[in-house]
Amino acid sequence: MRALVVEDDPGIARGLVASLKEAGYAVDTCASLNQAWSALLVEPFDVMLLDLGLADGDGLDLLARLRGTAERPGSPDSLPRPDMPVLIMTARDGVSDRIQGLDSGADDYLIKPFDAHELLARLRAMLRRAGGRSHPLIEHGALVLDPAAHCVHLAGVPVSLGAKEYALLLTLLQARPQVLSKTRLEAALYGFGEALESNAIEVHIHHLRRKLGESLIKTVRGVGYFVPREAAPPTAPSGRRSS
Repeated sequence: MRALVVEDDPGIARGLVASLKEAGYAVDTCASLNQAWSALLVEPFDVMLLDLGLADGDGLDLLARLRGTAERPGSPDSLPRPDMPVLIMTARDGVSDRIQGLDSGADDYLIKPFDAHELLARLRAMLRRAGGRSHPLIEHGALVLDPAAHCVHLAGVPVSLGAKEYALLLTLLQARPQVLSKTRLEAALYGFGEALESNAIEVHIHHLRRKLGESLIKTVRGVGYFVPREAAPPTAPSGRRSS
């Protein structure tokens, strides 16, 4: 999952990046409305955390642009999807401020200062709603992924995954049965400044198949990867699972 943090306070931005990366997000930060809109035009983000009081304007203006209630400059082919979940995080704590933010298209509204655990819980709830799920667990046959506990079980046995393996599995499960290209998966797992090997996705896919079974992730040659809507009959993973 890839998050865009729009925050002009460097200390707050660093704290948010640390918390989000620890939770498995790929994170990019912007300190202004113009930077944020430029980032949205070139990268597919899954969620945006939006401060309101920015140096070059009000975050609500960016929200209106995203939702399509204000002019959306840019090529039609590159415009961000208007339904991307947005969490406002601001010191504006008045009831009228909260109402305005939510009525302007925000999915949630969090008042500074806030606890990082609450922020992550609100993000999980937003993304769960955006994916059309009501249950907090993501289940696929014998595979169960718990976004809150950041853990994976296969047939009741915990499976140890690396951070990128977990993020890739979560992305594929949430998108099932949609085929995701290698480029889209790279964008979901890696921020602007992160080093990326040319075969990184293939390596992570190989590790996931070894740990979770060859039948879990399908390849559409020349197109990308997907998890089928329905789980295939279980096959024994070749890798070692944690006990």
